Amino acid sequence: MHIRKATLDDAPACFAIRRDAILAQCGGHYPEADLDIWTSGIMSPSFAQRVADHFYVAVADGHLVGTAMIDLVTGKIDAVFVLSGYMGRGIGRALMAQMESLALDVGLDSIQLESTLNAAPFYRALGFQGDTLSTYQSSLGVSLTCVPMVKHMAERTG
Repeated sequence: MHIRKATLDDAPACFAIRRDAILAQCGGHYPEADLDIWTSGIMSPSFAQRVADHFYVAVADGHLVGTAMIDLVTGKIDAVFVLSGYMGRGIGRALMAQMESLALDVGLDSIQLESTLNAAPFYRALGFQGDTLSTYQSSLGVSLTCVPMVKHMAERTG
């Protein structure tokens, strides 16, 4: 498995990974009707451009299997998704390590994200903190309960 910067050509696969991961992991944490709305529709040109501009992808077995992005101005991490058939293999951890490395490279003091309810334990295991609940407003019009989380970065030594 390796991680690389995404390209515009990766956008359809990234969109499919997002949908697959949401449907595989968020059931039981959110109403099915909300998941249907959140995963509906077709890939927009703005999503494709966001992939090309900001995403990193994990590649395994010759296929894209995970995505992540970070805003290197604000330190906000988003779009961390792993294809359901590849979950539990360390891909999410590797993507998060890459995002942290990018944050450290530009001197960010902290990184943050809005976790889905099901993913909060994963992020806590990576050193993120946060227990309060908030509302994430999807561009598709669905409101989802989330957990805002932050991780303070340690300075690199050596």
